[in-house]
Amino acid sequence: MSGGSPQSAVVIAGHGSRDPDSLREFEALVELVRERAGARMVRHGYLEFAAPTIAEAAAACVAGGATEVSVVPGVLLGARHAKNDMPAELLALAQQYPQVDFHFGAPMDLHPLLLQLAQQRVVEAEAASAEIVNRQDSCLVLVGRGTTDPDANGEVAKLGRMLQEGMGFGGVQLCFSGTAAPLVRDGLAQAAAQGWQRLVVLPFFLFDGVLVKRIYAAADEVAQREPQVEVLKAGYLGVHAHVADVMLERAAEAVEGRAAMNCTLCKYRVQIVGFEQQVGEPQRAHHLQVRDLSAREKQAPAAAPRTAPYVPHPIEAESMRIIGEGRDWSVFPPEHLTVLQRLVHTSGDFAAADELYFSAGAAQAGMLALLRCKRVVTDVTMVQTGLKRQLLEQLGIETWCGVHDPESHLMAQTQGMTRSAAGIRRAWQKFGNDMVLAIGDAPTAITEATRLIREHGWRPQLVVGLPVGFVGTRESKDELRRCLQVPRITNAGTRGGSPWAATVVNALMIDAVAWLIAQEDIQQDAQQEARALPQKDRA
Repeated sequence: MSGGSPQSAVVIAGHGSRDPDSLREFEALVELVRERAGARMVRHGYLEFAAPTIAEAAAACVAGGATEVSVVPGVLLGARHAKNDMPAELLALAQQYPQVDFHFGAPMDLHPLLLQLAQQRVVEAEAASAEIVNRQDSCLVLVGRGTTDPDANGEVAKLGRMLQEGMGFGGVQLCFSGTAAPLVRDGLAQAAAQGWQRLVVLPFFLFDGVLVKRIYAAADEVAQREPQVEVLKAGYLGVHAHVADVMLERAAEAVEGRAAMNCTLCKYRVQIVGFEQQVGEPQRAHHLQVRDLSAREKQAPAAAPRTAPYVPHPIEAESMRIIGEGRDWSVFPPEHLTVLQRLVHTSGDFAAADELYFSAGAAQAGMLALLRCKRVVTDVTMVQTGLKRQLLEQLGIETWCGVHDPESHLMAQTQGMTRSAAGIRRAWQKFGNDMVLAIGDAPTAITEATRLIREHGWRPQLVVGLPVGFVGTRESKDELRRCLQVPRITNAGTRGGSPWAATVVNALMIDAVAWLIAQEDIQQDAQQEARALPQKDRA
């Protein structure tokens, strides 16, 4: 482990944390790596929350004369941070320093040294107990971080099986600290109900921090609630020579071109069940707002960035001016005007405004739901592609359409339904209530949505139902209008279509931008008034 050129450097890329215990342990591990790295320069940087950043660490290496830099993810498993965020940082560094060879290492994964360390933590926990319990009467409760990547979650399941079989536990219960299910408290409750004499709770985490503290607190709760079960808290991996050696091994593999990522089951490269639409998704870093957050919080507070107003194309703006002057709009509620006028723009017909039906508060509910849930589900791709990309990106709203989802195809074939209806059922299964639903093509999609709402308690935040056609269209819209359980926007008759549904959502996004600006104005006025008050009045 000790060789290497003086021009060779290693950047250990940590996630970052608001917990000072986590940062102290990470930096202690970096020092251990430095001690074992020989002549190689070793720096560390954080992806988010803490300083220095990964870019600052790399810059320090370059300033120190490094011509070859290996960036090693200081994370256990390959999920979004290792697959998207950190590679995005590396690409930016390669462009900034073209004279330097940058290499990206694989995450630590289930390295044999880490398996040995996990075994050691379990044995240490057992040794701290006064009771001697056969492992066949014990259940290993393995707690992973939990991600939206099934590949990483699957590695936790693999680790659980390897430790169970390798150490002879009678059972293993997987749970996660967030994002994936079951959550820690649910997993502990399930394990405690199975009749085991002992539960050994093992956090598969590198360092202490907010999440590990919550895991131990949950273990204490179940121990108090279930006194007949002994609950042991095993240590996390922590600062250990095995961890340092794995990091140095990953750095060497990166330089040698042997950094093996698990691409076989990577949802960004191959179609994984339930994640098919993420194949080829661009590497977009999601952590920029919290990069170096701890250092920025210590500085004088900067003015919060203002929301940029929606600026229409000049032709669009002129069209909206003509529409605004083209009839008496005072008969409509003000909160409906953006939707109505933009629907007139899309249809080319002032009468479209008279056809539209809003349930009470639907426009306001939909607009706020876009800001809160940040997800729009559509029945067909034409509605999805009709949504204004600029507004989606500004507001951070994701879109999803299930009509071409492989499971929707299987569902349609096996249950005798249309693919659009199957896509609506998939959305209900995948996302629950946190969405705005926009239907612009398929009456069967409305029928399936209203059935799920009435019979299965589904509560999307807003349903926009504006399909076009003559077969079942009128009936489905009437059915939606009578569906009192959810906010809804629809019309009567056969007119509508994907552009109409997309227009309604676009109008709500325009209103959402205006609402954000108005809230910022109110906050700014309040701050100015507070500063203008005499000191004695403030006291």
